[in-house]
Amino acid sequence: MEVIDTHAHLNEIADLDGALERARRAGVGKVVSIGMEIDSNLSTLKLAKRFPETVSPAIGYHPWSIVPDRIDENVAFIEENLDHCVALGEIGLDYRAKVKKKVQWDVFFRLLGIAEQVDLPIIIHCRFSHERCHRMTRDAGIKKAVFHWYSGSLDILEKILADGYYVSATPALAYSQQHRLAMENAPLERILIETDAPVEYQGKVTEPADVLTTLNELSRLKRLHSSEVARITTANARQLFAIP
Repeated sequence: MEVIDTHAHLNEIADLDGALERARRAGVGKVVSIGMEIDSNLSTLKLAKRFPETVSPAIGYHPWSIVPDRIDENVAFIEENLDHCVALGEIGLDYRAKVKKKVQWDVFFRLLGIAEQVDLPIIIHCRFSHERCHRMTRDAGIKKAVFHWYSGSLDILEKILADGYYVSATPALAYSQQHRLAMENAPLERILIETDAPVEYQGKVTEPADVLTTLNELSRLKRLHSSEVARITTANARQLFAIP
């Protein structure tokens, strides 16, 4: 039973060698490693070269990381290095971030334009900004996207699914009612599983092997055997990110 952790910040994990070995033993075949700004993007690309059989890189510019006088530098780095990546991300909007909304919108708009040109999937951070993120993504003509850790309303979820996009589930399924409700209403064929490691859930710091927690929670929610959920979500990830 192979699974893919479709969203982890590997550069932030202290014992990365140990974590990847534990992931391998747990049946995690691939990890999509996510960048947030130049430094983490560079680290992510280096990790993909160091662990080519395990790590698939994605580089982006996270709304938390936006610094107005470094926007051009970050966007240029992404443009120059996307050909080594399986996705553009993590990008998007966060209405609880300190960065002004207008600045976030402008950066997201620029990055959507890049994604549309290179025909790569995007990984979207959309905390408290689900409607705007979806509308901007759709209007930019993006064909392939995953709305990471989706916990928004069901009406926006319906639009996301109607446009052919994916949503992802995390270990928060164990306790977040809004996240559970969203995953309950999304078809399994449109769900990816992830950890967002090393995010801490209820006191536990995660690593890629903990994607099995997501798998098991989603299996209980869908009332399906974990092997079937693993098969479908792994196929979803391979299709979206063009992972052989």
